[in-house]
Amino acid sequence: MANSVAKFQILSSDPDQTAKFYASLFGWRVDTKNKLGYRELKTSNGIDGGVWPAPPEAHDFVQLFIEVDDIDAAIEKASALGGGVIVPKSALPDGDTMAILRDPRGLTFGVMARR
Repeated sequence: MANSVAKFQILSSDPDQTAKFYASLFGWRVDTKNKLGYRELKTSNGIDGGVWPAPPEAHDFVQLFIEVDDIDAAIEKASALGGGVIVPKSALPDGDTMAILRDPRGLTFGVMARR
């Protein structure tokens, strides 16, 4: 469904410990068998997500990914509304595409399109 939250991402200075914490707390399964070594968090019946290492200069944070029909259009509209691009449109190994944007206040979020 377009324009709905599709995934979440946690950026952490200790991604292994963070993934283990949430898996233990909520009974989620951690899967690292992917081309990027991403720590996928498989929730039992909700939105799945994952954990990435945070950049050295960043604090740990949570980021939502919104599924869109057209990433280029979402980037253009976000920019027109005063937002910006942090990570340009990128293809992922599974064929999906994504970009990381920021809103006018500097909060970051992702947009993604499934293949």
